[in-house]
Amino acid sequence: MRTELVGKAEYIMKCPYCGHPDTRVIDSRPAEENNSIRRRRSCDVCGKRFTTYEKIETIPLIVIKKDNNREQYDRAKIEQGVLSACYKRPVPASEIQKTIDEIELEIFNREEKEIPSSKIGEIVMDKLMALDPVAYVRFASVYREFKDVNTFMSELKQFLE
Repeated sequence: MRTELVGKAEYIMKCPYCGHPDTRVIDSRPAEENNSIRRRRSCDVCGKRFTTYEKIETIPLIVIKKDNNREQYDRAKIEQGVLSACYKRPVPASEIQKTIDEIELEIFNREEKEIPSSKIGEIVMDKLMALDPVAYVRFASVYREFKDVNTFMSELKQFLE
């Protein structure tokens, strides 16, 4: 199905059977867990009925990995990292979910089609620092790939300052 712009802000849906531009919406209702709108339409010329769906168009976010490979953004990876960092910490689940939502919001508010994984890691560390210091150090130790105790201690000293 295709819409055509008519006038300034009026859209017309052509009939898929006869191609006539005059169709009427008979019924509208939410679909796909309120992520789209299902519309039943009727053609004024041939009388046939058809269904259209209206959805928000999303542009996938691509993550540039350390090795320059690209993959589609996956919220589950951020959730897994934050949950691992907060494991056995006195952080309420609601605060963890709120933090994950804030991280994702900050990522998508950049309005970029591609984002380096290093930038995502920095955003996660900033949010974890505010959430729980131990969770921050846990995440940083994996993310920054601390090779020895001295590297770990220098990061810890920066945190404490």
